[in-house]
Amino acid sequence: MRRRFTFALFICVTLLSASLFAEKEFTPIRPVNTYSIVCYDSATGQFGAAVQSHYFKVADVIWLEPGVGAVATQSLVDFAYGPIGLEMMRNRRTAKEALAGALASDSNREVRQVAMIDSRGNIAAHTGSKCIPEAGHLIGNNFSVQANLMRNSTVWGAMAKAFTETEGDLADKMMAALDAAQVEGGDIRGMQSAAMVVVSGKPTGKSWLDRIVDIRVDDSPEPLKELRRLLNISRAYKHMDKGDEYIAEENFAAAEGEYKFAAELNPGNPEILFWYAVTLVTENEVEKSLPIFKEVFQQDEAWRELVPRLVPSGLLPDNPKLIKRITDL
Repeated sequence: MRRRFTFALFICVTLLSASLFAEKEFTPIRPVNTYSIVCYDSATGQFGAAVQSHYFKVADVIWLEPGVGAVATQSLVDFAYGPIGLEMMRNRRTAKEALAGALASDSNREVRQVAMIDSRGNIAAHTGSKCIPEAGHLIGNNFSVQANLMRNSTVWGAMAKAFTETEGDLADKMMAALDAAQVEGGDIRGMQSAAMVVVSGKPTGKSWLDRIVDIRVDDSPEPLKELRRLLNISRAYKHMDKGDEYIAEENFAAAEGEYKFAAELNPGNPEILFWYAVTLVTENEVEKSLPIFKEVFQQDEAWRELVPRLVPSGLLPDNPKLIKRITDL
């Protein structure tokens, strides 16, 4: 009885994916050969995916949805695996069922490389027999790493080791995995683009909150270096937002710590300091704001010119004496 149920479930999954593949528009095969990782944090429910390739705009190969799962589709890629995989997992299919159904409906499955992970931590991966060597994948605890067209067959093993041994959140661990892949030789053609996305464990209905990390480098001679820089900037602005929350709670000491940390993560960017100073003024902490404004003006005079323009928008008080005091610094 159990075997008949399992077989019937597989048929349903296969028919669903066949229907979805039939409805999609024909897309020619594109050689998005690459290395990637999909992962899951069982403590937070967050999903992550990251990728690097010698191909323009490789971010298109990773698909994530809060509370549902993550998909990486690559090699001679069919992007339809992304939305189809998420749709099937959204309908409570496991990652293995979703991948099996999608592959069964794809006559070119032997040139595909795909990995999926669902909200229960189930993982499935496929490296077709016709993927360009070196190609392979490795499934670990709450993650899968996969690569093709690599210089060496040690790439995906090195990625798995780095992800497992690195402390930190999903973004830290994925960044370590990408760096490890490159140290092992990476894509035999070199580097061009990279991307990283982390989504929340439960959907809030607000996509801008659900995407905890969402960064991409579409074309660069050093995409991993640029990706790390963008990750630091992304985190800096998260700390700035936290500082704003502390200001609203009148916890100025905690706010100052958040803004200071944000500035350390993104040194040389006056934006963080400027809006910190503006926020202090609106909270009647003018004296604390003045040295910060001064530091910003020393970096770029344009910020001084911006100050009075904030008054009509209500971002600074309509107090000519105060505005003059700031701009005369």
